[in-house]
Amino acid sequence: MSNKKTMRFGFWPNPRSDYEATKTLAQHAEATGWDGIWLADHFLPEEQALIPVHECWITMAALARDVPRVRLGTLVAGNTYRHPAVLANMVATLDNLAEGRVVLGLGAGWQQNEHEAYGLDYGSVGSRLDRLEEACQIIKGLFGNEHFSFSGKYYQLQDAPLEPKPQQTKMPLMIGGGGEKRTLKITAQYADEWNVWGDVDILRHKMSVLDQHCESVGRDPQDIERSAVALLFLSDNEKYLKRIREADIASPTIIGNVNEVVDIVANLKEIGVKELIIPDFTLGTLIGADSVKQELMEKFMTEVAAVAG
Repeated sequence: MSNKKTMRFGFWPNPRSDYEATKTLAQHAEATGWDGIWLADHFLPEEQALIPVHECWITMAALARDVPRVRLGTLVAGNTYRHPAVLANMVATLDNLAEGRVVLGLGAGWQQNEHEAYGLDYGSVGSRLDRLEEACQIIKGLFGNEHFSFSGKYYQLQDAPLEPKPQQTKMPLMIGGGGEKRTLKITAQYADEWNVWGDVDILRHKMSVLDQHCESVGRDPQDIERSAVALLFLSDNEKYLKRIREADIASPTIIGNVNEVVDIVANLKEIGVKELIIPDFTLGTLIGADSVKQELMEKFMTEVAAVAG
């Protein structure tokens, strides 16, 4: 793979009941040139099925030991699951264990069945966004001050310390979500990075809204790195690609052979996407084996990222 790429590429392994499988895929990602490993923050699937799911922060602590180079981040942590001061302490500890490679991805929380199952206050969309905004202030305040006090509607801190601080001088705070009125405004105010599911058209529009919010709060839009998530369907099998193109897939997708995917990724880079994050959910769908996933992961990096990134 070329060392000249300026775009980052992140890999998102599906939560596994077997950590060894997650570790193997993450180590393969690192060995083949991927730049980051991202984990979703959920305790159970959205559908009512008894599927084992590993807790993401404990899993990242293990990956920090087993995968020593790439960035490690949440895509994204649900703010409603942990008090932001507790989360800040967790993140700071992990960043020290990982020698400065952690990204705190944070969102308002959306998966209602988790809240109901565990007795977590779900509230309204507005209240969850209010809590997210307070959490951003608390986390940045704890990272940036010896002691920090805060008096909000949902959270209160009194002369609170946080030691050790993260190893990184500036711990990256990524906000996840595309809500144009509140989420992107919170992003403009507090985030270092921003992530959303999207294709070129979605990203171009959402970025323009984010830029407008940056202008309204007096922030340079260039201060916020932009990243995207999309499902990847990379294949030389035109019948398979035709079937995927005709399917009703709710999530944004990248579909095509190598040349087509190179063009799509190059377009994402051109509009300002700094990192493209690929979930493993659709890799190897023709066979479904991890060996097929690993082949596609390597193919993407050597034949797409090396050219388009």
